Amino acid sequence: MATAEQIKTLIRSHLSDDTERFFTTALQVAAHEAQQGHGALAHDIREIVDKAKRTPGNNVLLKFPQELAGMVFSEKADVPLSALVLQKPLRDRIQRIVHEHRQQDKLKGFGLSNRRKILLVGPPGTGKTMTARVLASELRMPLHTIQVDKLVTKFMGETSAKLRQIFDLIRDDTGVYFFDEFDAIAGERSMDNDVGEMRRVLNSLLQFIEHDSSDSLIVAATNNPKLLDRALFRRFDDVLKYAAPGSADRRHLIENVLGSFLPPAFAWPPVMRESQTLSHAEIVQAGRDAIKEAILQDLKEVEKSRFLQLLKERRDTHVR
Repeated sequence: MATAEQIKTLIRSHLSDDTERFFTTALQVAAHEAQQGHGALAHDIREIVDKAKRTPGNNVLLKFPQELAGMVFSEKADVPLSALVLQKPLRDRIQRIVHEHRQQDKLKGFGLSNRRKILLVGPPGTGKTMTARVLASELRMPLHTIQVDKLVTKFMGETSAKLRQIFDLIRDDTGVYFFDEFDAIAGERSMDNDVGEMRRVLNSLLQFIEHDSSDSLIVAATNNPKLLDRALFRRFDDVLKYAAPGSADRRHLIENVLGSFLPPAFAWPPVMRESQTLSHAEIVQAGRDAIKEAILQDLKEVEKSRFLQLLKERRDTHVR
């Protein structure tokens, strides 16, 4: 059964119309029941909360402590898994994360836990941030993006204190928590330019991640996995590696982006050559730019020559 304090909090939040706190406490009750071996009851409580959150007017976003203002961005993600253009093995691993989360009570009945701590590594623009949005959307949870670079301060102990507040939120308010540019606080402890304070921050981070047992998903992303402390990797349940799209992925991505604006007789060979070194994000942006130009010129299709030029513009921005 729920603890006496949880029951009192439920009553107070209901009487004060604090919907957010009511949902949070109800999920804490579900977690408590699951730990007691009452998997069916925990599942029913989560289902009730999820249904209520989907009701217009009830789906509120998390309110952050004043100390974290400007460091955490909250949003309702609405990006289906089908929108991700990735190679099948990587898509299957993302689908596995979703499936395990949906069946977490069944796994807990056998003393197992679902994948909850995910590390995404790969070059910029290859789909890491979009993956976090997909996970939040598929699991019907809010997405909270932590601006990792803003967590780091010059005052001793302050960064670790803010990290503790973040992990308190992860424990108390279920959602997908996305740590972008993770290497800003998770750098290798043996690096020559490291300082004592950042080593303490990293040690705190390692402990927070390892001891977290909430129902939230922790998703961290980095463009530079070599900068990460090696001890971090074993704290994650899964490490997903992203890469620039291959020819089949690029064609699929362009077809998705252009949609009805794609000409029926499209010159694919030059488009494939021009997009060869571009990331997912760069191809998407070029496609959207082509659509905007077509709309402004009252055209129903993008012009092949102009689309090639837009792809070239993106490629020319690369540092050589």
